Amino acid sequence: MWEAFAGVIKRGSVEEKLLHQIDPQRIPRHTAIIMDGNGRWAQRRGKSRVAGHRAGARAARRAVETCARLGIEVLTLYAFSTENWKRPAEEVQALMQLLKEFIDRELHALKKNNIRLRVIGRLHELDPSVQEKVLQAIHETRDNGRMLLVVALNYSGRAELVDAFRSLYREAVERGWMPDQIDEHAIRRHLYTGDLPDPDLLIRTSGEMRISNFLLWQIAYTELYVTEVLWPDFGPADLFSAILAFQHRERRYGGIPSDLPVAAR
Repeated sequence: MWEAFAGVIKRGSVEEKLLHQIDPQRIPRHTAIIMDGNGRWAQRRGKSRVAGHRAGARAARRAVETCARLGIEVLTLYAFSTENWKRPAEEVQALMQLLKEFIDRELHALKKNNIRLRVIGRLHELDPSVQEKVLQAIHETRDNGRMLLVVALNYSGRAELVDAFRSLYREAVERGWMPDQIDEHAIRRHLYTGDLPDPDLLIRTSGEMRISNFLLWQIAYTELYVTEVLWPDFGPADLFSAILAFQHRERRYGGIPSDLPVAAR
């Protein structure tokens, strides 16, 4: 695994020491991140919230590059929720402009690094200029196969479930299904992520202990990792620490620990 980071991570650094502890055979297939703390990061430095979001965009770039080098297959980033419309109009406008700039700046890197872009959420509710940029980037990266970058944009877990149930209802009516013909598999097919594996690891920055309406269906058995680090400061060492914590856990999916004595199970 070190070869993938040659020339990127310094010899003898904290990042190198952490990287060498990671088991390359147990990398989480799908990692999701709630990128939180841009505003607090900016406030502590006497900067505007927009400056915090710009710093957050740089952190997102680092995370994408690092995850691709690690061999993670799917990375999902929570970029803008349906609740974020409640923020001041100037901040929302700045976020949309930043998104367009980010796509313009990073599209070449996505293509160069063989990363495919996908967006989940109610894209149709966004400004047409934003939709155009997003759809163009999706189209131009459609054949890339190294890693899938999923960006949750104008997204919420509840909105996704509403959209899924509406779509499922239409299918059920068309096919004349009875209620008992609807199961978890049928619901899953209508989710935005219906064709993707559920996240193995969900990382949340800034120390907040909540999931903020993110991937409510998909994270039923996901391992959660919360760090006090604010998103703009989140770097490779923080990602490596999260993966190491994940690898030290035993995923039981509602079962019992494999090392628990039979009498105590």
